[in-house]
Amino acid sequence: MMKTTLRMLLFAIIIILSACTRRADWVQFRGEGGRGVSASNIAPPLGIRWKIELQPDGEKISALNPPVVIGDTIYFGSEDGNFYALDVESGYMRWVFKSGAEINSIPYVDDNQVYFGSKDGKLYALSRGNGEEIWSFPTYSQINSQVERYKDHIIFVGDSDAVYFLTPEGKEEFRVDNPGWINFTFLMADDVMYFATGPEVHLVGPYDINKREFLWFVPYEEIAANWYSFPAVQGDLVYFGTADIYGMSLGYYAFNRRTGALVWDQHREEYWEGWGDDGEAAWEYALRNMELLDFMAPTIWKNLVIFTGGDTAARAFDAKTGLLRWERTFDTPVASAPTIAGGRVYFGLMGDDETPPSLVCISARDGKFLWSMETDGSVLSAPVIAGKRIIFGTDKSVFYVLEQVF
Repeated sequence: MMKTTLRMLLFAIIIILSACTRRADWVQFRGEGGRGVSASNIAPPLGIRWKIELQPDGEKISALNPPVVIGDTIYFGSEDGNFYALDVESGYMRWVFKSGAEINSIPYVDDNQVYFGSKDGKLYALSRGNGEEIWSFPTYSQINSQVERYKDHIIFVGDSDAVYFLTPEGKEEFRVDNPGWINFTFLMADDVMYFATGPEVHLVGPYDINKREFLWFVPYEEIAANWYSFPAVQGDLVYFGTADIYGMSLGYYAFNRRTGALVWDQHREEYWEGWGDDGEAAWEYALRNMELLDFMAPTIWKNLVIFTGGDTAARAFDAKTGLLRWERTFDTPVASAPTIAGGRVYFGLMGDDETPPSLVCISARDGKFLWSMETDGSVLSAPVIAGKRIIFGTDKSVFYVLEQVF
């Protein structure tokens, strides 16, 4: 009887530890399901566990896309052309791999390998253990997308080239033409890619990877945007944001992902008005955002779809109807997409000559301000929240790991 009880207790402990381990991992872009939501229950106050400066030349960088975290290691690429594997506890460099150009791709990690693309036109597969190259796949363009292993496919996008589908051994299976999109990325859900690039420059739509056909196309003529965000899927709906940097408008959309019918849309016009007469600064802000793969990417929390980026506000819409549930405005532009953990929304603010840049935390329920921390540079992409840590990089090449202060 006692042996049985001990076995049951041991089994329960293993299950609990296994669940904790899973919660601490962040192995793909925008987290599980691409919704930008962490299973962590982290809460402020937060302190700096460690930080490092990747490029101490003082020049601002335009992108430092989110890392992935698995076990005790953080993996990410940088504009210095290096791909890093760092110890999450100390920042100790486990290994570094030098590619042939800047890295703006977001990696994917499986049990044995880490995959990422480079602006040198190659997709790399490295050993997780020591960073040695296992294979590489050359393309005809820069690779600035996320990389994902979906079932037995390695998927990524080449700028103005193709969406590639490889085997785990690095052999091409098939491709979908990409006639014009750059800094373009995707979400996989139920064997459908949201979105794939269409046969014409302006077309994107959901693509069934089994049937190898498009289900429908986003109506470009009606939206006419320069930027389509990384989407989020819940139930029968797919959500995404858009930006028109020439018409100075932001759009928020929900489509039926089965039929392509528009369910709701919302718009914000003249989103540059907060810049006053400083048109050059507004233009630089718009171009900066286009370098970020998660610019305007939504998060889904309960019955809300939450957007940040493009102007000075965070907004939550009713997921089914599109009605505005709350809006929180700030004195300076929003710097990053959001990540949600424990009912709290974390994202960056750019700051200005009078106000330093910062990481902020607001309530997902009502947008109430909860906490902020000044940062050395403006947060570039949505923070990654893994276990009790928040991880992000800034435009001053500073990489932060924060932890909950008990």
